Amino acid sequence: MTGAAVYSVVQRDLLYAVIGTGVISLILSILFLFLQAPDVALTEAAIGVALTTIIFIITIRNTVRYEEDSNRHSKPASK
Repeated sequence: MTGAAVYSVVQRDLLYAVIGTGVISLILSILFLFLQAPDVALTEAAIGVALTTIIFIITIRNTVRYEEDSNRHSKPASK
């Protein structure tokens, strides 16, 4: 879980960072299951893994990437 958290923080690509946070939520839900809290595990799996990850991915798809936007403005004008 710690490795996935560090991966999410140092990742420059937002999509991979979101996938890393989804992995963190998946591991956390498995840990809740081992701790005999199936209701909390199910809630964490539904909200943390599924809903939050899907919302972040949809948001990333609907926005312009910073790298693409900065490359467009940094090119010199043609004469």
